[in-house]
Amino acid sequence: MTAVWRECLRYARIYGLFAKNSVISMMEYRVNFVFGILIELAYLCIKLSYVYVIYRIGVDIRGFSPDQILLFTGVYTVMAGLYSTFFYGNFIQLPEHIRTGSLDIMMTRPVSLQFMATLRSIDIGYSIPNLIGGVLMIVYGWRQSGIPVTAAHVAGFIGFILIGVMLTYAIFLLPQLLAFWTVKTGGVNEVSNALFDFNQMPMAIYHTAIQRAGTFLLPVFLISNLSPLYILGRMTPVYWVWGCAAPLLFLLMTRLLWRIAIRGYTSASS
Repeated sequence: MTAVWRECLRYARIYGLFAKNSVISMMEYRVNFVFGILIELAYLCIKLSYVYVIYRIGVDIRGFSPDQILLFTGVYTVMAGLYSTFFYGNFIQLPEHIRTGSLDIMMTRPVSLQFMATLRSIDIGYSIPNLIGGVLMIVYGWRQSGIPVTAAHVAGFIGFILIGVMLTYAIFLLPQLLAFWTVKTGGVNEVSNALFDFNQMPMAIYHTAIQRAGTFLLPVFLISNLSPLYILGRMTPVYWVWGCAAPLLFLLMTRLLWRIAIRGYTSASS
């Protein structure tokens, strides 16, 4: 146990260095940093336009009031910020690492190759507008929905946010691993982004077949739906069990596919 804890601390320090280097790199190109924030602000305004329409209509959708729907949009906005900050840039760079051979250099480092290749870059420029906007939406929707602020509600809400982060990493890394066989994954990126955007609204607004596919087959709906469902008291036993099991299952699946891909990987220089 001591060895495991020591290894965890080692990787935490390494990740801290990744974060430090990423911030230093962004500060060298401050114009790009500012433009990144402005672009995300524009996307945030688009998300708010959906909410505006719902409030303007003023009707419940599948049993969810506009204030409750705002909770789902707020969680989606937070998750979009976290995804863009910690994962998206690394995932889209993976095919380039494979094509140019920079993955070969990473293999020489005394740390996990998957850790290096998929978590090395951090872009806080994308997170600032989304995190601030998403948290404000959650706070407003929570208050207007009359949900009591208890330790259990807050802990469960944050816990399901963490589950959503793990699922985001596992689900959206899986298609990027096709780059080991196809190199180019531009089309995959478009499909992945479209799937992620399904979370802008509660999954209840979709057809039953789509809900089941997005919950059990490819559980993208679990990324941003579990936290609001929990504090609204709409978590079924099935969601409890699958919500806790899905992250572990898909992380294991991602790890196994990564190992298969690495075993068949041929250096770009060969």
